Amino acid sequence: MNITRRRFFAFMSALPLIGLVPAFPFFKRMDVLEPTPECDDHDDPTPSQTEGPFYTLSSPERSSLREKGMKGTPLVLTGQVLNTKCQPVGGALLDWWHADDNGNYDNEGFKLRGHQYTDKQGYFKLETIVPGLYTGRTRHFHVKVKGPGKSVLTTQLYFPGETGNEHDYIFKPELLMNVSEGAQGTNASFTFVLKA
Repeated sequence: MNITRRRFFAFMSALPLIGLVPAFPFFKRMDVLEPTPECDDHDDPTPSQTEGPFYTLSSPERSSLREKGMKGTPLVLTGQVLNTKCQPVGGALLDWWHADDNGNYDNEGFKLRGHQYTDKQGYFKLETIVPGLYTGRTRHFHVKVKGPGKSVLTTQLYFPGETGNEHDYIFKPELLMNVSEGAQGTNASFTFVLKA
């Protein structure tokens, strides 16, 4: 009788485990689902910087600043404009200007000057050249970024590995672009973050 009771209780105690077996793969699949991506490194707005002395109003709307016969290494800069809630900012204005291959700014016309708007997902693409150096500054781009109904962010973007970075009193490492060399020239990218 003791053996029968033991077998009975052993069988009864095993029933809950048997009942869970079909559900086990389901729970396992739930455990391995990828977490929702976080918006890393986009909690703080992009730092502002001085406009400098060479800004010109009313630049033409264009996504390429290159012109026929222009000297300099071709560069394609891509990126996105987000807000601090990690939401894309569609229709954001980006107004660019920078020095030519010799380190000179065009202060009479609109050479290497222009503005464009981000697409619905906040993406942009700019075709230009690698700016030259001028005395006292490291290599850089100037840009004004403005989301619809928001204030203007004026800032500058920098190139990694430039010897002038450590001596430039304006330089900020948070404004370094990701830069790589390609078959057609230089590729760069940057994500702007605006206050929500």
